[in-house]
This record gives sequence, C-alpha cells and structure tokens, in this order.
Amino acid sequence: MSLVIVIAALAFLMWMAYKGHSVILFAPIAALAAVLLTHPGLVAPVYSGLFMDKMVGFIKSYFPVFLLGAIFGKLMEMSGYARSIVSAVIKVVGARSAMLTIVLVGALLTYGGVSLFVVVFAVYPFAAEMFRQGDIPKRLIPGTIALGAFTFTMDALPGTPQIQNIIPTTFFRTTGYAAPILGTVGGLFVFGLGMLYLERQRRKAVATGEGYGEGHLNEPHVFIDEGRSPHPLLSLAPLVIVGVANLVLTTLIPRFYGTDTAFQSTVVGKPAPVTVPTAANVAIWAVEGALALAILFIVATAFRTIREHFTEGVKPAIAGSLLATMNTASEYGFGAVIASLAGFGVAARGLTAIPDPWSGKPSVSMSWPASPARPPAV
Repeated sequence: MSLVIVIAALAFLMWMAYKGHSVILFAPIAALAAVLLTHPGLVAPVYSGLFMDKMVGFIKSYFPVFLLGAIFGKLMEMSGYARSIVSAVIKVVGARSAMLTIVLVGALLTYGGVSLFVVVFAVYPFAAEMFRQGDIPKRLIPGTIALGAFTFTMDALPGTPQIQNIIPTTFFRTTGYAAPILGTVGGLFVFGLGMLYLERQRRKAVATGEGYGEGHLNEPHVFIDEGRSPHPLLSLAPLVIVGVANLVLTTLIPRFYGTDTAFQSTVVGKPAPVTVPTAANVAIWAVEGALALAILFIVATAFRTIREHFTEGVKPAIAGSLLATMNTASEYGFGAVIASLAGFGVAARGLTAIPDPWSGKPSVSMSWPASPARPPAV
C-alpha cells in the first residue's frame, strides 16, 4: 500500500503539471497528501522540517545559476548576437537543410550557456521562416527545436553549463566535465537518432503531400535584415567565453580554495565558523563566474544596442528565472518528502535488486529498513 501511495502522489503531480497547473502549488499538496495517508500526525513537521528545508536549500544553491543564465540569454537576444549566429549557421549549413540548421543553432546556443527557455523564443521565428520556405510541416518545429535545445546539449555533452548538468555535481562531488567519453558518445547517439526520426517524419509528410500548411496561429515576423546583424565572430565570443571560462575556473577553484573554506561570522557573539566545502560547489561557482564574464563582455561590446531597453528587457528574464527556480525547488522538496516514506524504500530495494547483466549480481548494495514505521525525524 505504501508503494501505491508514492506512485499515486507522483502520478497526481505529473497530471497536474500536464494540465498546466502550477507545480509550486501542487508539489507540496501531492507530497503532504502522501504523508497524510501514511503518517497523518507528521504532516506539519514534514512540511516545515523537510519539504521547506530542501526547497530553500535548492534555491540557495542554484538560484544564481538560473538568474545569470536568464540574463545572459536575454542579453544575447537584445544585442542581436543570437540572430547573427542563426544567420551564420544558415549560410554554412544551407537554407534547404532547415531541420539540421535549427538543431545545430539550438545546440550551439544552449551549449554556450543560453537558457533553453530563451533559445525557444529566439530560434522559433527563424525556424518558422525556414520551414515555410522549405514547405516542411510546421508541426515538426517543436520537435526540431527540442532536439537541439532540450536533449544532448542540456545534460549529455561534457561541460554544458545548463542547470540539468550542474545540479548532480553537488551530490556526486564531480564537475560539469565528468564522464566526457560517455557523455560525448551519448550526445552523438541522441543527436543522430533524433535527426533520423525527424527526417523520417519529413519524408512521410512529403509522401502524403503535406506541406507547411495555412492558417497557423502565432506566425512570427520575418527576421531582420542580415546586414544589420553583428559580425558572427563577435556574436560567438560570449559563448566561447562561457565554455573556456567554465573549464578554466573548474580547474583553478579547487587549487585556490583547497578542500574547503572556513570563515568567522561577524555577528554579535562567537558563533561557530562557517565551513563551505569546495567539491560540492566548484561546478556551481565555475558556471556562475563564466556566465558573469560573458554578461560583462556583452554589455561592453553591445552597450549602445542594449542600453535603451536594458531595464525593461531584463525584468522578464529575472521573473522567468524566479519562476523556473521555484518550480524546480518545489519538485525538489516533493522528492525529498517522497524519499522519506516507506514506499520509496520498497521501490529502491526493488531497483537495486536488479542483477548486473555483466556479473549476474545486484548492481548496487544498499540497506533499507525492513518496514519503517515513520519517515526520518525532522
């Protein structure tokens, strides 16, 4: 029964998110409903001592990455650098290879540090125009953009500054460049298989006579004259800065700080010194430093272009980063509560009992309480 409750809580949250409801609201509802059905007397303590504790801890660690990434992406858009990169890729790959061009553009921008949410809005106008010219069904645009922005450059290729690659480093004490060979092979596999699928869908559409279509909603304006775009090399420079600075800082930070850093707080009294472990923060600090350097570069090189609309342009980016952080933090708190329930232990024991195909033995050895009467103390 405990396992059924855990699965039901997860299914409920997934359904609410699918229907467009706020995860910030329904993540605690789903988590506390599971607690209510298993340990009714612990609903309030679990909420304050576990859900909120984990949620706030996530915000403390990762909000700066969300914020800097959103600002960086918005400045890339406002400066015209994103449009210039798209135009340059179109010239190199060719306008006829619309799907490959959009995938490569999305991959280039996200691997360079631009938030994937920003990439969607930056690339869509170009994708719509190229698909229209190539008479490719518009319904294939979401999958094309998603392949370039949401898959291999988000969490497979080594060194990607996207938050999905940075979050695990805190727990595994690794850097964003961990498992470079496996990540590269996996990224190429996803890219190749994704392109084969998209091309197959395009050929099927051609065979049935389906084209771009008519009467679509939210059709974008044709993108600006390429002659007004910044030089492609200048536009690529911020992306290069993020990649190079991220790699350099990942190497230098542990050398500078050592295993940890301790400092004394200046508040009244004699509190215990604050100790910050380096291993758990090196990937976060490296990405934050790299994004900050790239932002300064854009401001310095495109100040005349962005200064007039900087204030109003950055506001929605900041609001978007807050929403993204809160959504993810709520899900993180939900996961922490679910992991404390007996049903999660049942699922974990089942998964860890799966034999290793190479040895015939269980892949991981973990010890779980036989039948926990209540979640861990909070």
